[in-house]
Amino acid sequence: MTDRILPLEAIDNFRDYGDYTLASGGRLPRRRLFRSAHHARATEADLAAMDALGISVVVDLRRPLERDRDRSPRPAGFTGQVIECDLGDQAEAPHIAFLRETDLTAASAHAFFIDYYTHAPFEPRHEILFRRYFEALAEADGAVLIHCTAGKDRTGILAALTHHVMGVHPDDARADYLLTNQAARLEERLPTVSESLEASLGRRPSEQAVRAFLGVKADYLDAAFASIDDRRGGVEAYLDSIGVDAARRDQVRARLSA
Repeated sequence: MTDRILPLEAIDNFRDYGDYTLASGGRLPRRRLFRSAHHARATEADLAAMDALGISVVVDLRRPLERDRDRSPRPAGFTGQVIECDLGDQAEAPHIAFLRETDLTAASAHAFFIDYYTHAPFEPRHEILFRRYFEALAEADGAVLIHCTAGKDRTGILAALTHHVMGVHPDDARADYLLTNQAARLEERLPTVSESLEASLGRRPSEQAVRAFLGVKADYLDAAFASIDDRRGGVEAYLDSIGVDAARRDQVRARLSA
């Protein structure tokens, strides 16, 4: 799994979520599907590396306030499509409010993420962005890159939905999701993030709490799919409801199976 991780200098959790065996007997292509955290700190070397990947579509899943705060640079001469959504107000991301208003413990972080994943697929902004992503995926000739702030939650749900549509085995889809815990360099970033939280919150959370907040767990993703089953009757019905119908899914499969 580690060869999926692209070791960029200042963009965390950058990796390939393709190259998996499909139920059809084919294989999801390599170097066509990328995911990452935000790009605001990208170095010139990072931008050059991204340019070399032939990315033709960037899907930014962040809220407007997040995008304004951490603007994404692009490689020189980038002419690809950038998919964003301005729906809603300039409210801060839920995890920021959680950090400010809640005692950060491992248990509270776990409860927060279970609740977040239960509701995230049905956020109107996400439904629009997910639909536009699948539309682009059905038509794009080049690589597609999806990202949010940390590249683990919104991005993780969308990557898992893609794997489901393509027929990636659930074990592989889950392993790809959990790769965040390695690709995001949790242990390396732990001291810096702890200090930053202490400076902004006025209290220092435990290492266990910060680790829980920075990483992912399988039951988070399970919560999202259980909620999709409960509220929409399954992934296919959910995708139908957001405008990604069977014909569009067939287009995606045809494009990525070629």
